[in-house]
Order: sequence, then C-alpha cells, then structure tokens
Amino acid sequence: MRAPAAVDSGRGWVMVAAAFAAMFTSFGIAYSFGAFLEPMAEEFGASLGTTSVFFALTSLTYFGLGALSGVAVDRYGPRRVLLVGAVALGAGLTATSQAGELWIGLVTYGLGVGIGVACAYVPMVAVVSGWFERRRTLAIGVAVTGIGLGTLTVAPLAAALIGELGWRTTHLLFGLVGAAVLVVCALVVARPPLRTGPAALTLGEAVRNRDYRRLYLAMGLMAVALFVPFVHLPGYAEGVGVDEVAAAALVGVIGAASIAGRLVLAALAARAGPLRAFQGCILTMGASFALWGVADGYGLLLAFAVVLGVGYGGFVAIGPAVVAERFGTTRLGGLLGVLYTSTGIGSAFGAPLAGASVDASGSYGPAIAGCLALGLAAYLTVLTVGRG
Repeated sequence: MRAPAAVDSGRGWVMVAAAFAAMFTSFGIAYSFGAFLEPMAEEFGASLGTTSVFFALTSLTYFGLGALSGVAVDRYGPRRVLLVGAVALGAGLTATSQAGELWIGLVTYGLGVGIGVACAYVPMVAVVSGWFERRRTLAIGVAVTGIGLGTLTVAPLAAALIGELGWRTTHLLFGLVGAAVLVVCALVVARPPLRTGPAALTLGEAVRNRDYRRLYLAMGLMAVALFVPFVHLPGYAEGVGVDEVAAAALVGVIGAASIAGRLVLAALAARAGPLRAFQGCILTMGASFALWGVADGYGLLLAFAVVLGVGYGGFVAIGPAVVAERFGTTRLGGLLGVLYTSTGIGSAFGAPLAGASVDASGSYGPAIAGCLALGLAAYLTVLTVGRG
C-alpha cells in the first residue's frame, strides 16, 4: 500500500501546477474583457460605460462568492468545487456568445465568469497552502503568478481572435477551452494531507479575533487605493503628454511587475516571516502613490507602476501565508474567502470615487492624495496585527 503524500513533497508541486493553470485560465479570461468592450458596445448600441458593467458584475461576483467557494472547498474538497467552476465558466461564456440583448449577456457573463474565478482562486490558494509548510510562501507565489501571466497572455490573444473570428465566437472558444482546463485541473487536484497539531480557528472564531479583523480592515483600505490606477492611470498619463499607447501600457507594467513581486517577495518572506513581509508589501504599495503624486512625465509614472506592481504581487502571494500561519490551514478556504470580501468591497468603491473626485475638482491631485492616505492607513493598521 502506497504511503500517503506528505506536506512539502513532490505531490504538492503538482497542486501548484494545477493552481497555476486554473488561475492562468480563469483570470486571463476575466481580465481580457477590455478587448471585448468596444465590439460588444457597438453591436448592442450601448455606451462603453454601460457595457463595462459586465466586468463590474464579474469582479463583485468572484470576490463575493469567494467566501462561499472557500467554505465549500473545506467541506467538499477542491475537485467538486473546480468542476462547478468549469460548468459555470463554459455555460456562461457559451450563453454570452448567443446573447441577443445586453441584459442577457450581462447576467450570463457576470455569473459564468464570476463563479468560474471564485471556484478557481480562493479554493486553489487554500489547497496549495495546505500542501506546504516550509515552502508555503514560495509555492503560493508560483501558483498566483498564473494570474499575472494569464492577464498578459490571454488579453492580446482575445484581441487577435476577435479581429479574426468576432467577439461571439471568441467567447464561445474561451468558454470551451476554459472549462476543459478547469476539468483537467479538477482531475489531478487533491485535498492537503491531514496534520496533527492545534486546531485551526473556525470561521466564527476568526471573525471575533482581533488580528483577523485588523487584517480585514487593512486589506479593505488598501484595496480602495489599489485599483484606482488600473482605471485612471492611463488618463492621467495622457493628461501630462504621454502617448495614448504608452499610457495604456502602464497598466501592463503593473501586471508584469506584480509577477516579479509574487516570486521574489514570496521567497524573501520565507526568511523574514510572512507577517513582516506582508506589512512591507502594504507599505510599498501605499508609499508608491507619492511617486504618482509628483509624476510629471513618463519616467516617474513608469517607476510608480513598477513599485506598485511589485508590492501588489507580494500582497497577493504572501497574504494567504499570513492567514495560514496565524489561524491554521484546515479551514483555510473559508478564512481566506471571507477575508477577500474586503478586497471586493474596496475595489468596488475606489475607482468610482476617484472618478467622481476628478470630475468635481478637475484634477487628479485629491484622488491621488486620498490613495496615499488610505495606503498609509492600511500600513498602520496591519502593523497592529500580533500586538495584542
């Protein structure tokens, strides 16, 4: 009889590969929506603002349902959760490809892709965390690199396919391929090995825990600021004389730098400790907005994008390790899922509030200053974790 696999074993790296593939596919498809925006708006006769509700609904769905999918992976295991995600992703994009009215496409895309991402992200991060102990931060860092690489790869692929096949056929193709990848991942993934030791906190205990609440507040404050440049940085850059293409590329720079941050800072966290590294990531992100505030040309904007991206990458990779270290791994899916609702709330408020500020003041200055203040407030909050 074959002995059960152990933590930090070769089997764990198979889980990392499955998590990487699931996140590459699901986030790559979700973040490629920008390529579909114009052709869909044109066909439906809708404004770009109205059509962009597709993406807003999607992000709210996967952040909100992450709490449910996290609890589900703790109870039913990752295989069933990934299969649900595969069905939702495939069915949602197939239905979107056939939508005859905007509201139908809004529902099918938002729910299909949103559920697909929710079933692939939090559950797989929890699974990888449970398969590792000594190399947990590195393993999570490698797994979540799939998010950045998927975003960089799938978005231009979508644009090319839309030019050749149209947006409907491209949605159908993405639905079929995405569902197939998640099914393959479901076939190879497995629950982490059972370990002895102190029991992990239940979700109810964690919610009443002071450190868990502080992490929730810190991540929520940081998320309000974090997603502002993803929406408004290109417009600011054009306003200071940067070429349109180069301005748009700044968002890609954030994504590329985040890949380095996920790998490099995750490795450093193994030496410095996850909590200390996580605090450093939040400080890096918050302080980076000072660069944006004084930027009057492309050089400083590029530096801002790199610094923010590196901190963001570490933030994504190290956060789960902090939760696992402080609250245990046996119920990690639910703990992470609820914690990430703070990011969903923050992302929903940040960009719209910044846009309203720019409209009201005619300047990006107040919005950038607000982001800097929120980032520093998040850092001061996370510094209190573990201090009683």
